[in-house]
Amino acid sequence: MSHYNVLFLCTGNSARSILAEALINHTGRGQFTGYSAGSFPAGQVNPLAIKLLEQMRLPTEGLHSKNWDVFSGPDAPKMDFVFTVCDQAAAEPCPIWPGQPMTAHWGMPDPAAVEGSDEVRERAFRDAFIALRSRIGLFTNLPIASLDRLKLQDKLESIGKTQPEEE
Repeated sequence: MSHYNVLFLCTGNSARSILAEALINHTGRGQFTGYSAGSFPAGQVNPLAIKLLEQMRLPTEGLHSKNWDVFSGPDAPKMDFVFTVCDQAAAEPCPIWPGQPMTAHWGMPDPAAVEGSDEVRERAFRDAFIALRSRIGLFTNLPIASLDRLKLQDKLESIGKTQPEEE
């Protein structure tokens, strides 16, 4: 069985990319190692992201907001896949990733930008979590090793356009 490193990028690396990192590390069945980073990291993980991950019984240890430059140096783990999960990061010039990883845009609304009551804000985080869980589930179930790069690229882009079913 092959092993794949997956990097999730966002601007602040405080919510969506953190949720995605935790999700793939939990559900990737040892076949995937997830990482996350931001172009302009917030410097801390949003407390609502941590709260949600704890409610979902996912590990939060080691999760922290960091710049994507951490993953572009010679000592960084080689990435097989790089996914942007916010619209700003997709439009920004990305570092050149060693090893030419497959990339796709899986954009979704930023739950950290939602204003309102605690209930409204927590719902925004839950919605992002559900969407990411759905997309990561589709991704981790792909027969990656048996797909050529073109077909795999098509599937990765399609996953980014999927909408989760309501719970």
